Amino acid sequence: MLPFARVTIIGLGLIGSSIARGLRAYSPTVRITGYDADPAVRDTAVRIDLADDIADTAGTAVIDADLVVLCVPVGAIGAAAAAIADDLPADAIVTDVGGAKASVAAAMRAALPQATIVPGHPVAGTEHSGPESGFASLFRGRWCILTPDETTPEVATARVRAFWETLGARVELMTAEHHDRVLAVTSHVPHLIAYAIVGTASDLEQVTQSEVIAYSAGGFRDFTRIAASDPTMWRDVFLNNREAVLEILQRLTEDVTMLQRAIRWGDGDALFDLFTRTRAIRRAIIDQGQDDPAPDFGRAHD
Repeated sequence: MLPFARVTIIGLGLIGSSIARGLRAYSPTVRITGYDADPAVRDTAVRIDLADDIADTAGTAVIDADLVVLCVPVGAIGAAAAAIADDLPADAIVTDVGGAKASVAAAMRAALPQATIVPGHPVAGTEHSGPESGFASLFRGRWCILTPDETTPEVATARVRAFWETLGARVELMTAEHHDRVLAVTSHVPHLIAYAIVGTASDLEQVTQSEVIAYSAGGFRDFTRIAASDPTMWRDVFLNNREAVLEILQRLTEDVTMLQRAIRWGDGDALFDLFTRTRAIRRAIIDQGQDDPAPDFGRAHD
């Protein structure tokens, strides 16, 4: 039995459009309604037949929804929730896909105090954005983290879990605070580092832009992929998970200082030990199916 018959998706970018495509592929009987605040995105969604209906307002989109998925940047979650408050059915469940959870959950509950809310975060994505960038298999084999609190009915959590499992995701439950600390390590700070390195390279006067591009076949090239991610989304993530991000950045700063000292004093053993440990982490990620073991990230070569 499908967990929901009528799903409304608010926000039709990469994640929202991938949810719509995933439902079409794996639960074709589910009726999908979409809405996006940008009229151009709504027009595109209609043109590519992304959903059964594309509403003109957020309120209209949720009138008969069983599940509402808020797929907007975390800084816009509160406003998106408020926009559906007057029209949300009493028995509907609301979830989201935001990369920060404590602040987002608080914003949703403030805007929808009577609603059943199961905060969520599918740990999946690409550097692309927009309704045409989504694809049905985005969540298959990836984790989706749900962060219900003590007031969340267990049956609601179970239904949202089943929803994500239908899309192929593996689901884990944790507290919002724990989620924010884990993701600060695994996602948020790595993105911040990528933005910093790419920005630094572009600012160096002794390196021309043509040289940066021409010699980007190594690690810099892969940083640029991360640094091409949606700027609005990532600005909001950092501002809404600032405490955890700053904590991990402080630890990283200390570790970089240790590496600086090892290089300065020629301590090859310290460098080798660290590099050996990090190589093992890469192998563990591959063993868990979270990346492709193909050389050079599976890129084709002549």
